[in-house]
Amino acid sequence: MNQASAIDVKQLGKVGVLFGGSSAEREVSLMSGTGVLAALKSRGVDAHAFDTGERSLAELAAEQFDRVFIALHGRFGEDGSLQGALEQLGIPYTGSGVMACAVGMDKIYTKMIWLMHDLPTPQYAVLDDSSDLAKVAAQLGLPLIVKPPHEGSTIGITKVSEAGAFQAAYDIAAGLDDSVLAEEFITGREFTVAVLGQGATARALPAVEIVAPQGNYDYQNKYFTDDTKYFCPPQLDPAIIAEMERIAVAAYRALGCEGWGRVDVLLRAADSKLFLLEVNTSPGMTGHSLVPMAARAVGISYEDLCLEIVAGARLKMHKGQH
Repeated sequence: MNQASAIDVKQLGKVGVLFGGSSAEREVSLMSGTGVLAALKSRGVDAHAFDTGERSLAELAAEQFDRVFIALHGRFGEDGSLQGALEQLGIPYTGSGVMACAVGMDKIYTKMIWLMHDLPTPQYAVLDDSSDLAKVAAQLGLPLIVKPPHEGSTIGITKVSEAGAFQAAYDIAAGLDDSVLAEEFITGREFTVAVLGQGATARALPAVEIVAPQGNYDYQNKYFTDDTKYFCPPQLDPAIIAEMERIAVAAYRALGCEGWGRVDVLLRAADSKLFLLEVNTSPGMTGHSLVPMAARAVGISYEDLCLEIVAGARLKMHKGQH
């Protein structure tokens, strides 16, 4: 399972670790990138930090990196825009390509594609200023979740338990995004499944169960407290775990993801039905992050995980080049 031992670090050349950026998740990205940089250096890689929030694309081109590890989260790092720039510059990069990143960053388009592939995801409605919120609440039922479809790390998300709170939740999300997603609330357990590789060779790492204080896996509990509990592997029927990992890989492949990613899944308490929530095409790599945790469960160290990911860096549109 551990593929890092076969990697010749000299063949990787000069590696840039892109981190920081200018999204709402800059703080987390700085933590991820710092960890990745230290890991690669510890394995003898010629790795260098590059903060895309403070330095320009012209400076990136001037660095003449042979490949880059994208440790950016959110807009301008995980949404396909940077991936497009790297294609233009001819710099091989980690993770998914332009289209998969753009679609994965948009929770509405993600759901549309999953439904086309008969993959389970909570019912939803797309809202704008003209939407009849009372009608949507009746359609989806209460409680429901309101979120900006292009933000990550639970930014701008509100759980609406009574109809009177719907407008305020909409206003919060609309302040962050052009469109707003309302989603059926699934009562149950929360899991995430890391996926490595691409196409037919994509493989799931062991599922991780997330148990947050009061069930509130928000920005603070995700990154900055030790109150959230994680179970890997989770205490669950092996058949359900196998199905969860199967649909996570199918969800990843349906969007055309590659390299690595993380798919969030809910298990409904009432009937043990699984629901796909979202995909992260550039997951966190901090001390609290879940992909390294899942990798550890099958004997892959943080350092080897970083090495395997960066070794898979490539241009997705420039066949035969580099």
